[in-house]
Amino acid sequence: MLLAAAPLAGEPTPSPLAPTTARSALLFETPEPAQNAAQKLAELDQRITAAQSSADNAWMLVSAALVLMMTGPGLALFYGGLVRRKNTLAIMMQSFALMALITVMWALVGYSLCFGGSGPLVGGFEHAFLRGVGAEPNPDYAGTIPQMTFMVYQLMFAVITPALITGATAERMKFSGTVLFMMLWFLVVYAPLAHMVWGKGGLLSASLGGKFPTLDFAGGTVVHISSGVSALVCALYLGKRTGYPKQPMPPHSLVLSFIGACLLWVGWFGFNAGSALAAGSLASSAFVATHFGAAAAALAWSAAEWVKNGRASALGAISGAVAGLVAITPAAGFVGPMPALVIGAVAGVCCFAMVTRVKAAFGYDDALDAFGVHGAGGTIGALLTGVFA
Repeated sequence: MLLAAAPLAGEPTPSPLAPTTARSALLFETPEPAQNAAQKLAELDQRITAAQSSADNAWMLVSAALVLMMTGPGLALFYGGLVRRKNTLAIMMQSFALMALITVMWALVGYSLCFGGSGPLVGGFEHAFLRGVGAEPNPDYAGTIPQMTFMVYQLMFAVITPALITGATAERMKFSGTVLFMMLWFLVVYAPLAHMVWGKGGLLSASLGGKFPTLDFAGGTVVHISSGVSALVCALYLGKRTGYPKQPMPPHSLVLSFIGACLLWVGWFGFNAGSALAAGSLASSAFVATHFGAAAAALAWSAAEWVKNGRASALGAISGAVAGLVAITPAAGFVGPMPALVIGAVAGVCCFAMVTRVKAAFGYDDALDAFGVHGAGGTIGALLTGVFA
């Protein structure tokens, strides 16, 4: 025991005041040169910027996929269930064909006409064939994501907008006529309007050097009013379907339409919250406003239907939800949750009146109420954006 304890007893007890070797090295180490510190700060800055860019890019790619889902299967199922059985595949094929047609046109000249150049009415051809569209951000539009991501996100808006018009021409326009008309409409109507409202130097884009300020966060004017008014013009020009309104033409499958409406509701989060172009607080605000507007409109349309007919219906509920989504689109990034409820409720009641009374009074055949929901809902949302923003 004594031999075992001897080495322990012989060890000197370190003084708490004596610094260890490591502590001595820290105390007497020479300060790091200022340039090394600046270099490390710069590297940290780069890593933070890269992390933010990766997060924003991931959110925008998911949002682009959600918006594409709104066209197919969302709109295809929604419209497919509302027409008569014999026209189901035809109306669904129109949505699907536009997904391919507009994509090719967008790559050739569409993106450049919308977001190239700085003219007041339409863009130039600097990005034709997607020249210069790559991994580097375009600081004029979205400084934290690749321009290619911004390009493909905006493409999804261009895809769904002409597809909305097919709701008015359903059951009485040939496929070849639809393809030709939509190609021309995209070049003559959508591209100039998108540039005027969202493009650099656009006439209605004061925030990017234009003359007049327009509050259109996610497409109330560019997407819904343009497609809704165009749908009304098409319905008036084509005339009524054979047998309308004497012959009943009820939806053949509300189940399909119900599924399509639910897909539209989910996809709309990419439509509105994605328009923040970053994964930040603005996206959260737009996300919440979108959901609240849709819910309020679904209840308001159902309540109006209950008062008029003594009961609510599934068709009325899903139509109200879509009307609310349309109306909140221009305001989503500018209003809070409570104004979103008001906008949704007003849109639900007004769009119900447009579909049930105004259409009957004027006698036009808007087959799937593209004008009554998108044209009227977009206009209501744009006006109420000015009230609550």
